[in-house]
Amino acid sequence: MKLYNTLTKTVDPFLPRDPKTVKMYTCGPTVYHFAHIGNLRTYLMEDVLERYLRFEGYTVERVMNITDVGHLAGDTDTGEDKMVAGARREHKSVYEIASYYENAFFEDCRRLNIRKPEKVVPATSCIEDFISVIKTLLDKGVAYPAGGNIYFDTSKVADYYTLTGHSAEALKVGVREDVGEDANKRNKSDFVLWFTKSKFEDQELKWNSPWGVGYPGWHIECSTISMRELGDYLDLHCGGVDNIFPHHTNEIAQSEAYLGHPWCGHWFHVHHLNDETGKMSKSKGEFLTLSLLEKKGYDPLAYRYFCLESHYRKPLTFSFEGLDNAASAYRRLISRTAALPREGEARLLVEKYREEMRRTVGNDLNTAMGITLLYNILKEKAGGRARREALALVDEVLGLSLLEKADALSAAEGTAGKLCGAAGCAKECAENGRPAAPDTRENGADGDPEAEEIEALIARRAAAKKEKNYAEADAIRAALAERGVTLTDTPAGTVWSRR
Repeated sequence: MKLYNTLTKTVDPFLPRDPKTVKMYTCGPTVYHFAHIGNLRTYLMEDVLERYLRFEGYTVERVMNITDVGHLAGDTDTGEDKMVAGARREHKSVYEIASYYENAFFEDCRRLNIRKPEKVVPATSCIEDFISVIKTLLDKGVAYPAGGNIYFDTSKVADYYTLTGHSAEALKVGVREDVGEDANKRNKSDFVLWFTKSKFEDQELKWNSPWGVGYPGWHIECSTISMRELGDYLDLHCGGVDNIFPHHTNEIAQSEAYLGHPWCGHWFHVHHLNDETGKMSKSKGEFLTLSLLEKKGYDPLAYRYFCLESHYRKPLTFSFEGLDNAASAYRRLISRTAALPREGEARLLVEKYREEMRRTVGNDLNTAMGITLLYNILKEKAGGRARREALALVDEVLGLSLLEKADALSAAEGTAGKLCGAAGCAKECAENGRPAAPDTRENGADGDPEAEEIEALIARRAAAKKEKNYAEADAIRAALAERGVTLTDTPAGTVWSRR
């Protein structure tokens, strides 16, 4: 497969060191509050990536950390520990907060079909490992004590900004908001490996160390856990774009200083989910959680579908109108799948769509084209059984539970091999030799079961253009063109036709 690499800034062939096994690390949640749906977009796309790697035949050894100590409110070692703030907010202990929100996170993942990694490692279980790595960094002269804390000296790194493309000039205090003053630092970009009681007297979680009672910094956590669980070389490191600097930048610096050789060859980052006012965050009052979407009547997998319609490297703007369109398209997809007969000779489409997956989804994880493949399979002239097999192949990567949902719909409504109750499925039912339900949609779109989805994508393109997100608008036009749909922009709006 080909995958954009943040390290090289290009779409590169993905080549693990072992041709059969991928060692994959994903930055896990800081469990001080519920995950919002923007957080979950990152984990969802990482899940699709892992599923695709397994589709290609790799064994994937995936590790995720749980940050239950050491992540400060400011990523540049400022503010208080987020876990302490969460405990104070809810009048509970840090351990109670960590346990509750870790369970809530994995419950959200379960409802979104995000598979739990093989190994999940809480930071608090690795204190001795952190201390051991920090000792080595001190012995190598790339770390130093100051003001009761232990700092990593970024001036010892030949190319500290290799992941970001930043310059030292850009990190001057006052030029960037996220850079703060710390009189103990030798260099503005230095970061804390170990905090002691000299900085946070009221920190609940503290351990003895050679440098005093204290606790680890956030950045040392992921490097140490990755090296402990996956060894001295890592194939693939994942996270959100907000992790690139300073978190992943600092991981590279300390890991390669510790190991003495290049550490991770490929870096995968998922862009922000924004609300209509800007970046989604937990600091805006009532933030959007998966549970809130469910209370409003949405299937969690409709949100998964919504995310899959966009490319992971593009900002995605969330709106309930957009989610409504995705939910409607997802329901229609399930209905059309439920309408497929089970009988008939299995003219195998699997190999054809295995190659189509490699051509499309395998090109930098193009999940929107993966959804297009589902519709292409439904339009095939092969029997229902063959189409179900091909749908299962593609959906094993997309994770939409399409066949399971369709089977549940068939069982509930008696649709399998009988009357198709899916609005607008006259053409599909005629092909399968069964009577069709009348088209009851207000905008029947001439009985075309794909028309509403096409129109929803056109509406989404219009919204992207309004927001001046021309890259997303162009991507939607290209995706529709792949499906044989031509768009023409007119003063009265966009019209479309099929080739």
